[in-house]
Amino acid sequence: MALVRCVTEMGMGVDVHGRDYTTAAQRAVFDAIHHSSLGFQRMLGKTADDMRVDVTIGVPNPGAVDKDAVLSVLPHGTGHCEAVAGGLEVPNERGDDALVIANAVVIVSFDDGS
Repeated sequence: MALVRCVTEMGMGVDVHGRDYTTAAQRAVFDAIHHSSLGFQRMLGKTADDMRVDVTIGVPNPGAVDKDAVLSVLPHGTGHCEAVAGGLEVPNERGDDALVIANAVVIVSFDDGS
């Protein structure tokens, strides 16, 4: 199986209170996938469910991301998620809460049949 990268989208998501890295990550993926509507797969004789969707999430604490919950945002395809160091955490004035910013890269690939 040889995968051909067809689409790359970027997104950003924010959790304003509670340091919820998963919520920020889900919002980043939602942001990325709602920048376009894919219809070209029909030209390849494929469906949206034939997509492989690779999601990379950048947050300050990658271990705090529930990857399965992030993938639940994807409407089609087979998803794979990786969380890496990145994003941003901005503490509030008291230091007991923070704004969390997650960045997402969503790559859609199809098997070329070889």
